[in-house]
Amino acid sequence: MKTANNPTPRPIYLDRIKPYIGKNLIKVLVGQRRVGKSFLLLQLMDIIRSQHADANIIYINKELFEHDSLRDYKDLIKSVRDQTSKSKKNYLFIDEIQDISDFEKAIRNLQVKGEHDIYITGSNAFLLSGELATYLSGRYVEFKIFGLTYNEFLTFHELPDSQKTFLTYLKYGGLPYLINLTLTDDLIYDYLRNIYAAILFKDIVARHRIRNVSLLENLVSYVADNIGNLMSAKSISDFLKSQKVKVSPNVILSYLSFLEQAFFILKVNREELRGKKIFEIGQKYYLEDLGLRHALLGYRTADIGKILENIVYLHLVIAGYQVRIGKFQNKEIDFVCTRGDEKIYVQVAYLITDEATAKREFGNLELVYDNHPKFVVSLDENATGNVAGIKHVHIREFIKQLI
Repeated sequence: MKTANNPTPRPIYLDRIKPYIGKNLIKVLVGQRRVGKSFLLLQLMDIIRSQHADANIIYINKELFEHDSLRDYKDLIKSVRDQTSKSKKNYLFIDEIQDISDFEKAIRNLQVKGEHDIYITGSNAFLLSGELATYLSGRYVEFKIFGLTYNEFLTFHELPDSQKTFLTYLKYGGLPYLINLTLTDDLIYDYLRNIYAAILFKDIVARHRIRNVSLLENLVSYVADNIGNLMSAKSISDFLKSQKVKVSPNVILSYLSFLEQAFFILKVNREELRGKKIFEIGQKYYLEDLGLRHALLGYRTADIGKILENIVYLHLVIAGYQVRIGKFQNKEIDFVCTRGDEKIYVQVAYLITDEATAKREFGNLELVYDNHPKFVVSLDENATGNVAGIKHVHIREFIKQLI
């Protein structure tokens, strides 16, 4: 079995980052806690050592006690200078850099001097938003890191592709550390609840100084329970009021943005297919890791439809698509996906058991009059062939490919 000390390479990301090794751009790896950013840094170090045996690797991990004294950009600059070689090529790796105050000042200073090839990770989208993005404009390239894809899950856990394995993936999610645990509910969900607590309290409550933690927890439960459903700040506020929790839509918007910044949820906007209008009210939200959802709410087979929709959405985003919800008149296309000049449409269903379901899933796509590929993805064992040019694909086959 693979272990935490012997991580499996993740070529999805390594192949994207490799072309930038040695380039005078800051390589920024962002993503939710425990999705494997630290191990990607270690694997990049191994790649660099294999290419340059005398490389001077400077590694700073803010989660390690020995680096706890690095509190601000001045501490960081001093530490890096002390470890910099005058005769060798210097490679600087900083893990969880957002825990260093004003780190961007140090990073910009180091990048301008050009003495270091710089790689950093962070667990908050605010890392490269607002003023920081302006401060480092044109000086960095960002890589969004996710939990394991289904293919990676098979490789990491050394499991065969089967319906049973797929359902295990749906149930426990894709955090890489799970390879060190026996895949049982008690062990997995205890671990995942600890990860959830770290995200909630370190990346959201502490960072944004939230006092009403109970409201935040209620909001998380609501969004997790309603993945794939259209919602707005007002609809959430109205629901919470019905539960005797009074909160304004503006507070809901702020809390949702904090959850997005911590990579706990992903927001998807709607797009009018004919007019290309982007709707600003009424979005859908999906979770970055379904295991965390089930650790909070329990794994409920009645939710299989929305769980499958979440998995397909993650697959599309990891594959590099920009994804929106398609709207045409009163009909909806689950996912309208663009990647460069490429475009596909995807409808997700649990099982297509009757003519009414088939008419809804295939019929909505038939309304889209263009020649771009269209897919209906489901768990039907006989999910093959096509209807009016629309491909019917088993979900396991669909997500096994990075399209």
